[in-house]
Order: sequence, then C-alpha cells, then structure tokens
Amino acid sequence: MAKLRTHFSCQACGFQTPKWLGRCTDCGGWNTLVEEASPTEQRRAAWGAAGGAARPVRLVDVESEAEPRRRTGLGELDRVLGGGVVPGSLVLLGGDPGIGKSTLLLQAVEHLAASGPVLYVSGEESLRQTKLRAERLGVKAPDVHLFAETDADRVLASAEALKPLALVVDSIQTMYLAELGSAPGTLSQVREVAGRLMAYAKRSGVPTFLIGHVTKDGSIAGPRVLEHMVDTVLYFEGERGHAFRILRAHKNRFGSTDEIGVFEMKGSGLTEVADPSALFLAERPAGQAGSTVTATLSGTRPLLVEVQALVAPTGYGTARRTAIGVDTNRVALLAAVLEKKEDVQLTGCDLFVNVAGGLTLSEPASDLAVCASLVSSLRNLPLDSHTLVLGEVGLAGEVRAVAQPEPRLAEAAKRGFTRVVLPAATARRLETRRLDVVGVETLGEALEALFGAAPRPRVAATGRG
Repeated sequence: MAKLRTHFSCQACGFQTPKWLGRCTDCGGWNTLVEEASPTEQRRAAWGAAGGAARPVRLVDVESEAEPRRRTGLGELDRVLGGGVVPGSLVLLGGDPGIGKSTLLLQAVEHLAASGPVLYVSGEESLRQTKLRAERLGVKAPDVHLFAETDADRVLASAEALKPLALVVDSIQTMYLAELGSAPGTLSQVREVAGRLMAYAKRSGVPTFLIGHVTKDGSIAGPRVLEHMVDTVLYFEGERGHAFRILRAHKNRFGSTDEIGVFEMKGSGLTEVADPSALFLAERPAGQAGSTVTATLSGTRPLLVEVQALVAPTGYGTARRTAIGVDTNRVALLAAVLEKKEDVQLTGCDLFVNVAGGLTLSEPASDLAVCASLVSSLRNLPLDSHTLVLGEVGLAGEVRAVAQPEPRLAEAAKRGFTRVVLPAATARRLETRRLDVVGVETLGEALEALFGAAPRPRVAATGRG
C-alpha cells in the first residue's frame, strides 16, 4: 500500500507547506496550519456544471429578463437583499455566536414555505432542539423540512429528491465531504462544500442560504474564497447586552450594499423595526449639552441619528481621542480644524464621541454634527432639540454640500424637526423647503447659527490672589 502523503494548509490564507509550522510564513497567523491529504492522493471533488449554456455564447445573444424575487416575509431582510431572494442565489450570513442568525433564517423559512417545501439543514442542533426553537418562534408551516446532517453528499441528495423552494445550511463549517479526509471546517472542506452547493444552486435555481461562523476579529471564518464564491454576504451585528440587531450587506450582486435592516430581539424572536429613526432618537436626553441630531442615508432610507460628545479636562500627559460609530482619525481632524480656524481650545481635553444606537456613520455629511457636539459639550450649551445639523467640514473650515438633502429633510420634518443648519450650496439647490433652512458657508457661521455669540469658556485662575 502506498504511503499516504499529506501537507499542512493555513486555515486563514490557504498557504501550504510540507511540514508543520507554529506560525504561517505567509499571513503570520499562529497555530493555523492543519494537516490535510495531498492533492495527488485525494480525489478532487467535482463541482459539476453550474448551469447555463454548454458552449460559449455571444453577449448580445443572451436574453435578458428581470429575475423574479421571492419575498421572505421579513421586510428588513428583503430590503437588504435588494427586494427579495433571487432564484439560484447563494447567500452567506455571518455574525457573532448567539446574535440571531439561525433565528432570522428560521423565521424567513416559514413564509417561503407557504409556496412549497423548504429544506432546513442543521449541522449543530438535533431535530428536537430545532423543533423547540421553532415552537418558541411560532414557526408552524407544514412544508418546512428539517434535516440534522453534516455529510454534504447526503444533504445534496436530499435536496435533489425534495426539490425545495429554498435551502438553508446551518452552518457551512459543520459540513464535510468524506472523500477529502480532513476535519469539518478546514480550508479544503469549506471550499469544496461551498463549491458543490454553489453548483447545485445555479443548476437547480434553488436559493441557498449558508450560515457562517466568525473569527474573534469579526470576519467570517474559513478561506477568503468563500466570500468571493457566494452572491451575497450579510453580517448580523449587535451587542449581546442590547436588544437591537443590524443586518448589513457587505457584498450583493443583486442589490445595493448600503441598505441596512434593523431588528429587535424579543422572547418570541426577531421583530422588524419599521421606523429606525424613532428607535435611535427614543432615549435622547432633553436639554443636555453635547447632543446633536444629524441625518444619514443608508441606501435609499434616510435615518436620523444622535451624535454625542463629551469634552473633559485630561488627567494624562496626552489628551485622548475616542470615538464609537465615527472614524477616530476623522474626530481628530475635526478637532484640529476647530482649534485652528475657530479658536476652540481642545488641546488639554479628552474627547469622546459616540453615535447612539450602535450605528456607524461613514459619510462626511455628519462632520458638522460632530463639531457641534464637541463645542456644545465644551461650552456646556445644549442645542435646540428641534434643530438638525448637516454638512461636511473641510480643512480650511469651509462647509461643503451634502448629497440627496430632500429625503433627509423629509424624514426630519416627519420626526418633528423645524430647523436645519446645512451648507449654503445645498440650501440653494433645495426644491422644497419643509423646514426653516439656515445655509452656512464656513464652520464659524454654523457655530454662530447654532450657539449665537456664546461666551468663551472661562479657565480657572491659578496662583495666589
């Protein structure tokens, strides 16, 4: 009998070496090398045809048609997917343990099963455990089929026999192919199983959902090629101590990656939050300094969020700059502009900036709100609770225009805001004025419009009187 030849593969980057190493020489990861059978000894798994023509076809000869989408019954999930589930699509859902990934898909499965059979494959729970969770969520659709299995060949055989309208695999790291000989979750197993599931989805037109584990840094575990193979990559985010969850699309071949879905975790499962702006502003403190409301766009949906700031004298040699929900470097940049252009003394102060509700602001339209919150906290002057602040701040202290102001102002008017401070260039382009619009060209004009001729903060005198 020929001796079995093996090699060691890095589970983070795919680097291969004939001998074991404590640290991968390619990506630098520690203890990531796992022994696997060499390609010369293992039989290469055949993915099969992924659908389409048997020979090359000219682009102009391909018939284009709108892909029909199936609704999942969860409007927030449909929004993030781009309007529903596309037939034959492969969707990867990742998130921290216990965040609600299985709960989300089990609730979506019930609505999909109203039109035909749906196969839910669980590699981590028994049938009884899945049944208990379904009863708690109120999932009672008769066409939901459960299958507790980790052998990918048996899963595909069952799917071919059942011909479901949708397939859910929970999770991709628990699936394995016996012919590979390596443990489930290794690089070769995840890659080959995902390849076969992709071929099945494209060939049969069955939308397939894969639940993926995440590493300690928040990225989906397994080879990076997994995210390249699938059509959509979703991340389910949220703090374990908070009831609210945010669903984001990091990749979507059939829709925008800017949309987000907001859910609330309850005892009976996940509940959609139809009005996220009301959620983010629900616990806003009234009459408190350091609080400013701005409007951000998440895809096509405008959201009103609260930007909080706390400015306090530092107790260290170097002042701290801490930000949650906003880029820390951006906060340091805006603080430098305030000091240089408006003589706002922040050098000896610790700066803490937070976006309430766990949302992340990536667009520069929130710059002016961050500056307003910092000045409000420093001077201990609260802003008008019915004033919205919008604008990008440049290094010269100018306030630059923001994109799509109309939906932002419409959302603000609906939430009871009566005044908005925004760039003068944007104010001139407004077609309708639902609010009292104050256009500003510089940061100094914006601070004057928000605080008036506010006195400078007094510094306590030192020394003997």
